[in-house]
Amino acid sequence: MSAFLIAQVKVTDPAWIPDYAAKVHDIAARHGGRYLSRSPNVTRLEGEAPDVSLVALIQFPDVQSAEAFAKDPDYAPFVAARQAGSVSNFYVIDDTDAAGSIPYLPKAQG
Repeated sequence: MSAFLIAQVKVTDPAWIPDYAAKVHDIAARHGGRYLSRSPNVTRLEGEAPDVSLVALIQFPDVQSAEAFAKDPDYAPFVAARQAGSVSNFYVIDDTDAAGSIPYLPKAQG
């Protein structure tokens, strides 16, 4: 069951970005992660637009793999740098359907 890490990042000090951008995707890949997007182009379609500099979407094989990436000791210094130079929110969702009516998605449990 795939899982998707959604990162909403508002940069407050860009000093951390070059090193993070160059190296973190390799750490994610070790956990089966594949970046689907890492973009500053956020277009509001409905509701309030998030106050962010960029949104990243990373696909992982499952929630456990996304959690392992987030807890990877090699990722820790990049997390610290990002947190010092941004306001970030990270979320993981799985590939289920809450209503259970989309035939190609498993019905969400819980």
